[in-house]
Amino acid sequence: MTELARALNGNSAFASPANVLEAIPDSIAHAKPAGSPRSIYEEVWHLAFWQDISIEWVQGNPVPHPEHAGAGFPSDTAEPWDQVRSRFLTGAVKAAAIADDVINLDHIVHCPTNPQRRAPDMTIREQLESLASHNAYHLGRIVLLRQLFNNWPPPSGGDTW
Repeated sequence: MTELARALNGNSAFASPANVLEAIPDSIAHAKPAGSPRSIYEEVWHLAFWQDISIEWVQGNPVPHPEHAGAGFPSDTAEPWDQVRSRFLTGAVKAAAIADDVINLDHIVHCPTNPQRRAPDMTIREQLESLASHNAYHLGRIVLLRQLFNNWPPPSGGDTW
């Protein structure tokens, strides 16, 4: 497994996504500690949303970039927690498999992102690096939320320092 694949779905510089999301009861997934703008559920839904779009882009399907940032977060919580978590983890496996296809990583694809942030044409590697960074940021937020709920570390382990 390449380091990029590990950053997407392995044990790289931090606990794996599966460990970060392990053993979170529905009640904690939907709760927001005082001052928190998002719940764990909302963070994972957001991760799955952008990961799905990124995978579409690297597979040559230039789905449109949402017009507003709010579109990247759930408007309701009708999708069951276990389904949201599974959707994200399944996508992480898929993204890691794409990252391990090192022959195609330098292939240029169209990613209709916000043009003020970056050019829409980038390599598969660049898009996956961006996805790995985005995922790491939000997974770190989830670890903090779990710590605030005294729900860390997960049974399979995670850094506690």
